[in-house]
Amino acid sequence: MGVSEFALPDLGEGLEEAEIVEWHVAPGDHVVADQPLVSVETGKAVVEIPAPWSGTVAELKVQPGDTVAVGAPLVAFDLGARKDQGAVVGRLDSGETGAPPVAAPPGGDTPPRGAAPRAMPAARAFAQRHAIDLSDISGTGPGGVITRADVERHAAGAAGPGWTPLEGPRRAMARNMAAAGAQVVPATIHDWADVTGWAGPGADIMARLVRAMVAAARAEPALNAWLDPQARARRLHEKVDLAIAVDAEAGLYVPVLRDAAARDAAATRAELDRLVARARARELTTEDQAGATISLSNFGPLGGTHGQLVVSPPQVAILGAGRISPRVAWGTDGPSRGQGLPLSLTFDHRAATGGEAARFLNAVIEDLQRKD
Repeated sequence: MGVSEFALPDLGEGLEEAEIVEWHVAPGDHVVADQPLVSVETGKAVVEIPAPWSGTVAELKVQPGDTVAVGAPLVAFDLGARKDQGAVVGRLDSGETGAPPVAAPPGGDTPPRGAAPRAMPAARAFAQRHAIDLSDISGTGPGGVITRADVERHAAGAAGPGWTPLEGPRRAMARNMAAAGAQVVPATIHDWADVTGWAGPGADIMARLVRAMVAAARAEPALNAWLDPQARARRLHEKVDLAIAVDAEAGLYVPVLRDAAARDAAATRAELDRLVARARARELTTEDQAGATISLSNFGPLGGTHGQLVVSPPQVAILGAGRISPRVAWGTDGPSRGQGLPLSLTFDHRAATGGEAARFLNAVIEDLQRKD
């Protein structure tokens, strides 16, 4: 009988680990190659991993809720007389240029005395940046290899009680925000829209904001765009695939409302409800969150007026909507009481001019101030 282990494969996008969401098989089940095996959450998306071979499930190495490093065992298969063909799951680097993959030492998971700690490249880089001695850390990866998660847990413990390592969506958020901060040259302009004509009880503010974003993208396409700084090129989009910021207990999710111009208010609301529900249930797929052309953050229901928002590359703009509040408007007959919606437009100044940003925001305001 041949028993082989299947490890968490490299799922792309630089991901180093995933959280087990749900097993679709149990020990003793016979599976065929490409049959759904397990669902994992990578950052903010749920990905289904298929079985690599046909055989009988001998043992589940991890359970739902566990965080698993790339290359760590997921499941053991009894393949009978079939020769193990293995699976490509990436390599573990010893940290030396050109070094071969690190193998587990015979007879156990502990490296020989005096040997350099065995660690994944990302773990070594993190430890070096934070002046952490890897010899103080016990690895949980395959063969006792130290993963980045091990180093982060060690760093959190060294900081004192009460510190908790960032996991799942919060870790993805931290990584994405750091990348955005390093890449984007942001500028922000603020203004107000008088929404007195429609902003009463039962008003669908999000549907109105989506409509206004579509109108603004038509009026000034430079903000509904992507930037490729390496190629020194930008791409203007005809469709508005709108990223919607969703606040959830697990962290920030940003699903995409596809072709926002193709829906009326009712259809927009239905799709928004679906995306928000999937986000808060942690059921979004990678496809649900990919390919946005511009972003919208309606943080007003939570509080706040204006904000300095974060642009997510390759996008070049994000609109923020704050809390609607009473405002005094001056008309031909003098002052009058109204309702004002504060707006903040942050844009990558490498890709768009201040004039383009101002025209986009003016178009948003013009649409929001319509009474229909």
